[in-house]
Amino acid sequence: MSRSLKSLLVLLALTASSAAFAQETPPAEEPQPVSEPAAAADDGQDLARQLSNPVASLISVPFQQNLDIGGGPRDMGVRYTMNVQPVIPISISDDANLIVRTIVPIVYQNELSGPNQSEFGLGDTVQSFFYSPKAPTRSGIIWGAGPVFLFPTATSRFTGGEKWGAGPTFVVLKQAGQSTFGLLANHIWSFAGDNSRNDISATFIQPFYSFTTKRATTYSFNTESTYNWQTKKWIVPVNVSVSQLMRIGKQPVSLGIGGRYYISSPTGGPTWGMRFTTTLLFPKG
Repeated sequence: MSRSLKSLLVLLALTASSAAFAQETPPAEEPQPVSEPAAAADDGQDLARQLSNPVASLISVPFQQNLDIGGGPRDMGVRYTMNVQPVIPISISDDANLIVRTIVPIVYQNELSGPNQSEFGLGDTVQSFFYSPKAPTRSGIIWGAGPVFLFPTATSRFTGGEKWGAGPTFVVLKQAGQSTFGLLANHIWSFAGDNSRNDISATFIQPFYSFTTKRATTYSFNTESTYNWQTKKWIVPVNVSVSQLMRIGKQPVSLGIGGRYYISSPTGGPTWGMRFTTTLLFPKG
């Protein structure tokens, strides 16, 4: 069996397993064979708009699958990353929430660490805590700020940095009509870990824009730029995607697909990629 066929089979298996996990808990009613869009109702559009807000009072569990192509010593690299990233709002007063956002990567990569080499395992976990007022400001600004932490949970030295890290993070946005636009950013410094590994000092900047239709279809555009202060290099993927809110039984689910192009990438980095997202939503009330 060729390496390409093996890589494809592993990728298909990972995708199938993530879809199965996302639907592991059966709905209260018998699932329908065809998903019916929830977008016709006003609450569907409202839920979709809340999903565009990183600090909304909405429990959500995205399963974000990323496929990056290119890079490695022979520019034949393939990296598949499924980010399991639950978002949990906790009411800490009548006026404010604590939003806990966690990203746990599951990684398969081939031809990146060396010719004919592949790795599979967990990556490093990033967890952010945002203090966020429940109501927007008078001018309609929504914001959140707090600490971000990096935990060395990687099961392979090729899928993580083996460093503990921390730093500040913030998000600011505005929702006007059907549009949402804003900025999410953080900076992480390493402070402990394997002394033989490179220190971490990285700034992440994500400007974003989305437009949600009355049928709860959301068109999104963002960049996820990271500047490595150790290597003085940028990595800048530009992402364009579309997602649809629907219901499977009574469960609100958002399904999304998109593509990305790297306008800046270090030597050995990817050139383009795709993203598939399944998000379970758990509205309050």
